[in-house]
Amino acid sequence: MSGRPRQWDAVVLGLGGLGSGALYWLARRGARVLGIERFETGHDRGGSQDHSRIIRLSYHRPEYVRLAFAAYEAWEALEQEAGERLVTLTGGLDLFPAGAAIPPDDYVSSLEACGVPFERLTAAQIRRRWPAFTIDDDVIGLFQERGGLVDAARANAAHLRCARARGAEVLSGAPVESLRPVGDDELEIRVGGETHLARAVVVAAGAWSNRILEPLGRPLPLTVTREQVTYFGTPHLDELAPDRFPIWIWMDEPSFYGFPVYGEPGVKVAQDVGGRETTAEERDFEPDPEALERVRSFCSRLLPKALGPELYTKTCLYTLTPDRDFVLDAVPGAGPVWVAIGAGHAFKFASAIGRILAELAVDGRTEADLSLFSIDRPILREADPPKHFMV
Repeated sequence: MSGRPRQWDAVVLGLGGLGSGALYWLARRGARVLGIERFETGHDRGGSQDHSRIIRLSYHRPEYVRLAFAAYEAWEALEQEAGERLVTLTGGLDLFPAGAAIPPDDYVSSLEACGVPFERLTAAQIRRRWPAFTIDDDVIGLFQERGGLVDAARANAAHLRCARARGAEVLSGAPVESLRPVGDDELEIRVGGETHLARAVVVAAGAWSNRILEPLGRPLPLTVTREQVTYFGTPHLDELAPDRFPIWIWMDEPSFYGFPVYGEPGVKVAQDVGGRETTAEERDFEPDPEALERVRSFCSRLLPKALGPELYTKTCLYTLTPDRDFVLDAVPGAGPVWVAIGAGHAFKFASAIGRILAELAVDGRTEADLSLFSIDRPILREADPPKHFMV
């Protein structure tokens, strides 16, 4: 392309889970929209590619529970258009040992405040319903039947495919060179030596976010960690199948989580925020043997039937805010630039967040309650904020 800059209603920077969702919902609204991805679409350098991500109504704050309701609705709308199932309900089980670092009362009060039905289970009831768990008697459980998983790679591909079918365009292998306001309501994006003009920009760049935000004068105190998940070739495939076994989270420090058999002939288990700090540029893709041993040790004590030969270990990046709440807000002083930071637990909400970002980009407002996710909250203004990653 040469000559005059192309003009867009909106440009989306980053096409992982949140960015592909924004691209789809912008296109669904009829916006002239361009998506820009610094690598190839569907790459595994960020945090959005794999067979599965947890989806659940169970959360520690009512704001997240309400957003989860919107997420199920948004995924259903995408499923209808894409003609494929993306969400598999398995039920979701939160496991709290005595003195858990993550208090069950926060989850109970949030579920009750939002009218979500759930079951309180004793350790004996958990072992009876799912004999694969070998938990101690002091463990309690919260079970919510609408928990399950989203097929992450297929969901990203569906967002992009349906966005393109509605007229969206995509540039891949195209790192952004610059983003700057060129008026009160227009932005200039330079990429590949070419210029694009947009009425709004959505930044959903994950671990690369501060590359874009820093020149706008508003970098965020983000921590990037390299995480990993492991698929174990369990011999108990039937017992741990999605119609017989839930997604689960161990609500303590360290925290672990896992899935029934899905996508591979085995189960996926991981530690939450168990990886070392890194950067988007310096990270490597080699599994961490110490992290793998922590997962093996946990399963050998509490979920031994999950263990079997290691099929493979896959790495990804978390981009964490210090309080681990999202950022969904405009960048102050940068014109109509909207930023989305998922803090390592946003994929379940990706289509709903994409819909919200589309509303913000087109209308400048949304009915969703984003007060918890402000870019101006005090902890994000501190030079060296305290970090609390347990949710």
